[in-house]
Amino acid sequence: MQTIERGDLTQTVSANGTLNPVVLVNVGTQVSGTVTRLYVDFNDQVEKGQALLELDDRLLAAQARQSAANVVNVRAALDLARATEARMKALFEQEYISRQELEQAIQTRRSSEAQLAQATAAAEKDQVNLRYTTIRSPVSGVVVDRVVDLGQTVAASLQTPTLIKIAQDLSEMRIDSSFAEADIGSIREGQKVRFTVDAFPNRSFQGQVQQIRLNPTTQQNVVTYNVRVSLSNPDHILLPGMTAYVSIGVASRQDALLVPNAALRFKPSETSGSNGDKPAGGPGAASGSGGASEARGKGKKRDTASGTVYVIDQGELKPVSVQLGITDSRNTEVLGGELKAGDKVIIGENIAGNGGKPSSVGMRLF
Repeated sequence: MQTIERGDLTQTVSANGTLNPVVLVNVGTQVSGTVTRLYVDFNDQVEKGQALLELDDRLLAAQARQSAANVVNVRAALDLARATEARMKALFEQEYISRQELEQAIQTRRSSEAQLAQATAAAEKDQVNLRYTTIRSPVSGVVVDRVVDLGQTVAASLQTPTLIKIAQDLSEMRIDSSFAEADIGSIREGQKVRFTVDAFPNRSFQGQVQQIRLNPTTQQNVVTYNVRVSLSNPDHILLPGMTAYVSIGVASRQDALLVPNAALRFKPSETSGSNGDKPAGGPGAASGSGGASEARGKGKKRDTASGTVYVIDQGELKPVSVQLGITDSRNTEVLGGELKAGDKVIIGENIAGNGGKPSSVGMRLF
């Protein structure tokens, strides 16, 4: 038996998640080529604009020189067209040529100007592509992944390949966790979060609910929602990819009347199915996640749940119905019923050698 006491109670919902950087930049390439130089490696600190690697630029450099030569050629043709137009205007004023010949000279000059603009744009494009052979960091941060090696050929197609991954700032991180739809209704933005990681099993970390994603995920008829938790990592001891065991306190009570969950699960074999009593172990029998999983199974709200506990009255087992509130992994709040502080409830029994019948002598005492 165990004595009913008063105390503080906190109901939590739990889920697993993954630690990720707040900003993770996938650095790719817009041109194809072979990696000729690598300037960074894993865990290197980089600054914005710093060169990360270089691709073979010989082909693009030759194309850029060809475009530059084409600009010179077109500019020379334009100079000739302008001189021709000037001569045609002088001859037309002296009525040596027709207006049609003058207009043809003007059209040739305009066409040469358009060709020069086109050639100049092509040359600028080739120069930009040539500069793209040096891959630079778009942000300041730390290199968390390097996909390519020296001598590897990368091909830029419709989908830009990822060469290097850079985490912008590991002092601020996030947790992407999946909570069941039965728990999501009690989670709000701004709630405090506690979590642990396997790397530091004896240490608890804190965070805050940043966002509840509205896009659900359904797997095997189980609906979950992504809850993003923000946290500070000033010591950089939490690393990207770590598994976080998240716990969010969704309700709390102070000086509540507490009944052990084991008492709600207790069901004496003598009374089972004989006196019509409602079996114990109703929604108040909490699980490891604060009773949320059992609440889902029963489909009832915790604040309106009921259960049955057993006390000893004149040497006999007496069922007592109670109204239950919130719960954690050990105790459940009693909202109504005949129980009061100081009462003793049965939490289990030992089967004596009397044909399997329970005996009050064999009751476990706590």
